[in-house]
Amino acid sequence: MNVPIRRVAMVTLAMFLVLMISSTWIQFVKAPDLNADPRNVRTLYREYGTNRGPILVAGEPVAESVPVDDAYGYQRVYPQGEMYAAVTGFYSVTYGRTGIEQYANEYLNGSSNSLWWNRLQNLISGEDPQGSAVELTIDPAAQQAAWDALGDQRGAVVALNPKTGEILAMVSTPSYDPNALASHDLAQVRTTYQELNAAAGDPLVNKTIAGRLYPPGSTFKLVTAAAGLETGTVTTESQIPAPDQLPLPSSSAVLNNFGGASCSPTGTMTLAEALRISCNTAFGQLGIDVGAPALGEQADAFGFGEKLSIPMPVTPSSFPIEIDGKPLDGAQTALSAIGQLEVRVTPLQVALVSAAIANDGELMTPYLIKQVRTPDLSVAFSAEPSTLSTPIDAQTAHELRDMMVGVVQSGTGTAAQISGVQVAGKSGTAETTKDAAPHAWFTSFAPANDPEVVVAVILENGGNAGSEATGGRVAAPIARAVMEAVMNK
Repeated sequence: MNVPIRRVAMVTLAMFLVLMISSTWIQFVKAPDLNADPRNVRTLYREYGTNRGPILVAGEPVAESVPVDDAYGYQRVYPQGEMYAAVTGFYSVTYGRTGIEQYANEYLNGSSNSLWWNRLQNLISGEDPQGSAVELTIDPAAQQAAWDALGDQRGAVVALNPKTGEILAMVSTPSYDPNALASHDLAQVRTTYQELNAAAGDPLVNKTIAGRLYPPGSTFKLVTAAAGLETGTVTTESQIPAPDQLPLPSSSAVLNNFGGASCSPTGTMTLAEALRISCNTAFGQLGIDVGAPALGEQADAFGFGEKLSIPMPVTPSSFPIEIDGKPLDGAQTALSAIGQLEVRVTPLQVALVSAAIANDGELMTPYLIKQVRTPDLSVAFSAEPSTLSTPIDAQTAHELRDMMVGVVQSGTGTAAQISGVQVAGKSGTAETTKDAAPHAWFTSFAPANDPEVVVAVILENGGNAGSEATGGRVAAPIARAVMEAVMNK
């Protein structure tokens, strides 16, 4: 081969090598970045042009894709949008995914590793890929009851099956219509999202598991009582101090009972009676006697600080180990023991405390996805109940249950009574800021001796009752409605 031909051959070979390297670089090394580039319209069309699987509740879709005559091919629709928004989230071309739409995305769009056989079949047959159906644990009757009972009030309701951990209801208000954010009218979607993002009451936030956490108020007395019983500091029939005012250690302040009331003419009462009428001074003193470390350990045993996913991530609730770098003093411990100061919770966490009590001390892991079915109806995933922890022993659970029954029978939670059914519950009225009405709480389960459902309810700033609200007055009827819906199926 003469020199000119050899030179041309080497240049040609070099050009082929450069072409192969550049193609490999673009198709493999840079592919993830190119696919993630928001300017890549093909990626958008491929993602949003998939026949996405439905999200089902009791076999009926609460989110599904329907064919449309535009560049995307399919439109995501939500038949009962606002009522299920906290669960489904939204699927938006402009703002991505939230809720189950995000955290079950690999099932819904068919890309999960467990669905590889379906993808192979589609490749061989030439059929368009199709996502799987995600069936939720939600009880539609419980969801409807919670939605109706909350109405136009700001708050949240979550319900569980204490024996399995299945989430039966999840409602956060004010809500929003996911259809408005799933629209292919992108200009309108942007306007709607900006309005929702700026709206009062944070409608885009699922308050049952995330967003701004709340002081639990007197619902935390269940944790304090559990700590007292578990450590042997007190029994249900022990006489404990219950003064009209409790002088706070290392402080000039005093702790008062709700409305300045007197808990006992003798200044003492049993733990059961203190829980029944929700006596602040008794539980403040009990907290001091038990001590902040034991209170913190008991809270952690119930799931405080735990990073959970249901599959959406749950913001961990918190009991303060220290404040300003120092361990809690006596005054801070007393206030924490009644669910004030810096104790913060999600409604789900309050429900988990009651769920452990209802289930003989065994706390089941909460979950929202029951099953995943492929387009050919084969099961790709099926949930199995699992134990999260055992925060209290069975005897403590039974004692707390009996005390909670007293709350509903003749204490602060009588509005949760259900004819012919024994209900266990605990009310809470949590102070916020000096210029705002307190939050109203109620947590309960029924039937008390063989529980089917646990409920936690919060009405922000007392709901429609405002500063006149108490948990027993305004939140307990909501809990009752949800419990009745589950038991009356």
